[in-house]
Amino acid sequence: MDKIKFEDWKKVEIKVGQIKSIERVPDTDKLYKLQVDIGEEKTRQVITGLVPYYSEEELKNKKIIVVTNLEPAKFKGEDSQAMLLAATNKEKGKVVILTVEKDVEVGTLIT
Repeated sequence: MDKIKFEDWKKVEIKVGQIKSIERVPDTDKLYKLQVDIGEEKTRQVITGLVPYYSEEELKNKKIIVVTNLEPAKFKGEDSQAMLLAATNKEKGKVVILTVEKDVEVGTLIT
């Protein structure tokens, strides 16, 4: 993998978010549509392929780590306005959402 300059890394905005609502994306096997509070006036919609790994109950109200300054992307016609971070081991079929160890306020910047 190519190395990036520290100046490029500093451009990435990562914050603590909290999943406020969750629903399946219609006509898909893997996608959830999340509404995530990142400390702004409105929640951000995040589309994620976590259906095989997490139930809706496991995700509701979970605090997560979110990249907040990516350009929006579309997945199956749904806008995704941020990206949650997860550790992935494709060989073992494991995906684990990154979260915070202690109670941290929503919107806190990760540095």
